This record gives sequence, C-alpha cells and structure tokens, in this order.
Amino acid sequence: MDDDRLGQVLDAVGPRLRELRQERGVTLAQLSETTGISVSTLSRLESGGRRPTLELLLPIARAHRVPLDQLVDAPETGDPRLRLRSFQRNGITYVPLSRRPGGLQAYKQIFPPGVPSPELDQRTHEGYEWMYVLSGRIRLRLGPHDVLLKAGEVAEFDTHVPHWFGNPGPEPAEVISLYGPQGERMHVRARPKH
Repeated sequence: MDDDRLGQVLDAVGPRLRELRQERGVTLAQLSETTGISVSTLSRLESGGRRPTLELLLPIARAHRVPLDQLVDAPETGDPRLRLRSFQRNGITYVPLSRRPGGLQAYKQIFPPGVPSPELDQRTHEGYEWMYVLSGRIRLRLGPHDVLLKAGEVAEFDTHVPHWFGNPGPEPAEVISLYGPQGERMHVRARPKH
C-alpha cells in the first residue's frame, strides 16, 4: 500500500470509531472502562488528533465485538469468505450474515438502548421470524403478549401476528435474527413477563 493510500485509511479510522461507538449507544467513558484506554486518548483517536495503533485498535474492536478490519476498512485479501456491509435502519445496525435472495435471511442486529422508540405500533408482514439474544435485553410485543428476552433466550413467531420489538436498555442489545419465507417454523423458548 502506498503512503497516500495508507494515510487515507488511517485518516478514516477516527470517524469510523466514533460512528461505531455512537451506533451502539456507548459513551467515551463506558468505552474507556471496557478497554482500559483513557477517555482523552479515545477522544483524540475519534477526532483524528492521534494516529491509531494496533495496541489501541485491538481492545476497541474487542469491546465492540467487530473484526479489526471493520475499524480500518482494510482492502480485500482474496479471502473467499462472505464480507457483506452493515447498514442502519431506524437506529438499528444490521450486519448481513447471508445473501441468498428469496430464501432464509440471517442478520446480526445491534440495538442501542431505547431503539426503536417504544411508542412504535405493532406491524404485520409475510413470513416467520426467529431471534436469539446474544447480549442485552429485547422487549417483544407479540399480539397481546409482552415478553422480555434476555441473553440466551430464543423466540419464533408468525409475522402475520402484530409485533414490535426493541431494546428497553440500559445497555446495547445484540440479536441474531432469521427471517424466513412462509412455512419456516422454529421452536419458541421465551417466557412471558410476569
């Protein structure tokens, strides 16, 4: 990589770090506590006032549970593994885990605290959904039921039933979701809130 390209890659790290942290609803103080890196160093990294180093980026990648190459936008290496870009919708970060159109779709979803707004109406659409909570908590409103899912819990439902889900907080929530065409059914293991 030539010096100009290297400079461009390094200059883009700060804004990418800030965006990733903000998407997850994490403060500089919280990230500092998790990584052991001072708030001032994290702030200078995000603003471009400090050059990123491997010693700084590794704990940040670990704290956000992302690969290091996502922080530095590393060029493709010829690796045959799937590398789909994440995107945001209604404050939720979606990381595609599959790319088969028309079939089963898999996503890792990251919900900052309070996202989406708990005032949203329940919706319906074709298909079935399966979700597994990796970390944090997810509130699921499914018809008349109001369920709080914690890490390790799974829910499956027919999306014809009016539904809404979001993160009641206080920390970010990470979920693996499978959206399948009509006919896909999986086991439900979530208990109603008492």
